[in-house]
Amino acid sequence: MKKIVVDMMGSDLGSVATKEGVSLFHEKHPDVELILVGKEAELKDMTFAKIVNADDVVEMTCGALEVIRRKGSSMVIALNTAKEENADGIISAGATGAFLSAATLILKKIPGVQRPALVTAFPQLEGNGYTTLLDVGASNTNTPEELAQFAFMGTCYSRAVYGIKEPRVCLLSNGSEEGKGSPVGKEAYQLLKEMKNINFAGNIEGDKLLKGLADVVVSDGYTGNVMLKTTEGTAKGMGKLLKQGFMSKLRCKIGYLFAKPAVKLLTSKLDPSNVGGAMLMGVNGVVVKAHGNSTGKSFHSAMEVLYHLIEGDVITKIKDAFVEEKAE
Repeated sequence: MKKIVVDMMGSDLGSVATKEGVSLFHEKHPDVELILVGKEAELKDMTFAKIVNADDVVEMTCGALEVIRRKGSSMVIALNTAKEENADGIISAGATGAFLSAATLILKKIPGVQRPALVTAFPQLEGNGYTTLLDVGASNTNTPEELAQFAFMGTCYSRAVYGIKEPRVCLLSNGSEEGKGSPVGKEAYQLLKEMKNINFAGNIEGDKLLKGLADVVVSDGYTGNVMLKTTEGTAKGMGKLLKQGFMSKLRCKIGYLFAKPAVKLLTSKLDPSNVGGAMLMGVNGVVVKAHGNSTGKSFHSAMEVLYHLIEGDVITKIKDAFVEEKAE
């Protein structure tokens, strides 16, 4: 039986959103053992799960060093519980920096990993594929060597999760030419060109990300996070503009009746709540960070991401890949 630990108190909405998301997940996967960490009084109706009490909540402003001192917080208790219970995975919608730092300190890095990275997937507009992007916020700055390792980890992830044998890897840049990019990006480009264990395809610009021209896109954490949030904001804005346009006049409303299936397909494909979470790759365990503003729907989606990663045995595959790389 799979075992998942959930930090119930991390999101902006507290346990309101996480309870809804967990309930939806339990309906779909009743065979999964759930350990919910949070205020016992708020979770007592979740009778299908084991409850671990935690009265302290890590605020979104909490830094990496402060979180470790918050031993009574739901986040730290959840991570320690995941370690003690040998859980298959853990999820939190709490403060990103705090969660990632605490997860790295408590669960430890996979041997060989320089720095863990947050990994998420973007839907490709043509077909049903996904493009893996990393890092999307585990760090603000990265070295060229770390970017090169992200390319290797992203390749392992794409193979394990999406079954792509030779994922096309690109470096996020402000131009497709080899000489484009930041100083760090230019150095990383040269390292990526020499790597034998990835299928490097050069630079890629942000406007090409959704076109499916790359299976894995590598970025420093700051740029990747900006890219992620900009894309999510654009998707939400498009949905609102379409609705406003169709509702503006009677003939537009009539036209909407015919266009409704296509509009639903577009907005669904670009809806960030359908992914909901990003994996912290590089630590010993399946660790998923859900959005801080998660609704019940998006938290459920993030839990599905966690479940899919566990099912794919992604941690073992990444560890094996590092062992093979070292042997070579």
